[in-house]
Amino acid sequence: MGGTAGVGGTAIALQRRKELGASVKSGAAGLIQNRQVFAITVFASLGGLLYGYNQGVFSSVLAMYSFKQRMASDVLDPDKQGWMVAILELGAWFGALCTGVLVDLLSRKYTIVLATIIFCIGVVVQTSASAPPSIYGGRFIVGMGVGSLSMAVPLYNAELAPPEIRGSLVALQQLAITFGIMISYWIDLGTNHIGGTGETQKEAAWRLPLGLQLAPAVVLGVGILFQPFSPRWLVNKGRDEEAQQVLSNARKLPIDHELIILEYKEIKAQHLFDVETAKIRFPEYQDGSWSSSFKLGVASYISLFKTKSLFYRVAIGSLTMFFQQWSGVNGILYYAPTIFKSLGLTDNSTSLLATGVVGVAMFLATIPAVLWVDGLGRKPVLVSGAFVMAACHFIVGALTATYRDSWDTHASAGWAACAFVWIFAIGFGYSWGPCAWIIVAEIWPLSVRGKGLSIATSSNWMNNFIVGQVTPTMITHLSYGTFIFFGSFAFLGGLFVLFFVPETKGVSLEEMEEVFGGSKNLIAEDQAILDKIYQDLGLTEHALYHKSDEENSSDKGSNEKAEKE
Repeated sequence: MGGTAGVGGTAIALQRRKELGASVKSGAAGLIQNRQVFAITVFASLGGLLYGYNQGVFSSVLAMYSFKQRMASDVLDPDKQGWMVAILELGAWFGALCTGVLVDLLSRKYTIVLATIIFCIGVVVQTSASAPPSIYGGRFIVGMGVGSLSMAVPLYNAELAPPEIRGSLVALQQLAITFGIMISYWIDLGTNHIGGTGETQKEAAWRLPLGLQLAPAVVLGVGILFQPFSPRWLVNKGRDEEAQQVLSNARKLPIDHELIILEYKEIKAQHLFDVETAKIRFPEYQDGSWSSSFKLGVASYISLFKTKSLFYRVAIGSLTMFFQQWSGVNGILYYAPTIFKSLGLTDNSTSLLATGVVGVAMFLATIPAVLWVDGLGRKPVLVSGAFVMAACHFIVGALTATYRDSWDTHASAGWAACAFVWIFAIGFGYSWGPCAWIIVAEIWPLSVRGKGLSIATSSNWMNNFIVGQVTPTMITHLSYGTFIFFGSFAFLGGLFVLFFVPETKGVSLEEMEEVFGGSKNLIAEDQAILDKIYQDLGLTEHALYHKSDEENSSDKGSNEKAEKE
C-alpha cells in the first residue's frame, strides 16, 4: 500500500479512527455514552445560554414601569436608550478581541474562568444599579464577559470533544443561545407582575431577571475548574504527555491505545502545521521575542488582504455577518415589547407575552435547521430565509403605514402584524441564525482559519452594536420605515448569497481554493507541508495499516502458542 499523506492522510486517519472506534456513537447518543464529554456539553450550553439570555432579557426590562421610573432620563430618550442597550455589544466586541490572546496565554480553561468573573462583576453592577451610569457600566462589563465566552467556550469544547460528537456540540450551542433568548422573555413576563404592573410595581421586577444570570455563570466558572486543559493547548505548550493523558481520561481508554495515539498525532500534526507555515511565510519573525510574536500576528492578518482568494473570503465572512445583523433580528430581540406596543398591543403584559412567543418560535425553528443544512446546502437555506424575513418586514411595514393611527379600531390588523413578526423569527431561526456561522467557519484554509474567523466575529459584534444603538431612534422617527429599511437589507442579503457566495456543502478543503477562484494555490502549499508532517508522524496509509497488521499477527501468534501449551 502507498504512503499517502497530507489531506489524503487526514482521510486515512479518519477512516482508521472510525475502524478503531466503531463502538463510539455520534450525535446525542455519543453525548450520553461519554459522561465526561456530556459534562462538557453542559458547560458549552451554559455559555450559549448566557449569550442568548443577555440578548433577550433587557428588551422586556426596558418596558417595565419601575425600571422607567428609576432610569427615566435615559430610557425615555431614544438615543440614550439605544446606547444603554448597545453598549453590551461594544463590550462584547472588545472582549472577543482580547480573548484571541488570552486563550493562548492563560489557556482556554482559565480564560473561561476569567470571563465568568468579569461577567459576574457586570451582573452585580447592573442588578444593584441606582442610576443610569451603573447600567451602562454594568452592561459593558457583562458584554466583555459574553464576548469572551462566545469564543472561548466553543473553542475549548471543540478541542476536547471526540470528532464523532463535535457536530452535536455545535448544534447544542446554537440551541442553547435560542433557549436563553426564550427563557429570558418568559422570566421577564413573570417578574413583571411583582407588586403589579403599574405604579405599585417593585424594583425586584427588573432586578431579579438581571440578577438570575449569576447562577449559570457561577456554575460555569466553578465547574470548568474541575475539567482538564484543552489537549490542543497542552500540545502547543509542549506538554505532550499531559495531552495524551487528557485524551485517555476523556475517551476512557488506556493511554497506549491506538485510538488515543492516533488522535494525539493528529493534534500534533495540526500544531506542527501552524508552526511550519509561520516559519515559511514569515521567517523574519521567528526569534521568539515578544516583538516578533506581535509582528507575526499583525503580518498574518495583513496576509488576508494581500491574496485575492483570501480577501474574497474576508469579504464573504464579514458581509455575511453584516447582512445577518442588518436583517433586523437584534432590533426585534432587543426592542420586541416596544415594537409590539407600536403595533397596537398597548398593554404591557400583552406585549411581553407576544415577545415570549418570539423566543419560542425562534427556538423551535432552530431544531430542524440542524437537520436541513447538510442535506439542502447553505445557499438555499440562507436565500429562502432572507426572502422570508424581507417579506415579513415589508408586510409589517405596510400594515403599520396603513393602520398606525387606528390600531384600536383595527385589532385584527395589529395581530396580523404581530404574526408576521413571529414568522420573521422562524425565518431567522432556521436560516441566518445557524447557517451564517457555518459559512464563516468553513471557508478558510487551515493556516489562516483562526484569524479569518476572528474578523468575521468582529464584524458580527460591531454591526450588532450599531443595530442596537440606532433601532429605538428609527422606531421613533421612521415608524413603519424601520421595517422597510430592515426588509431591504434582508432582501439584499438574499441576493448577496445568491450571486456572490459559493455553495460550500460537501466541498473538501483541497477543493475550496478552486471554488473561491484563487490565483495562488494556497491549499496546495498547505497540503505539501501536511504531507511531510503526516509522513514524519507515521500518519500514512502504510504506517497505520502495516503496523496494525503486524500487531494482529503478533496477537494471533501469541494466541496460537498459548493454545498449544
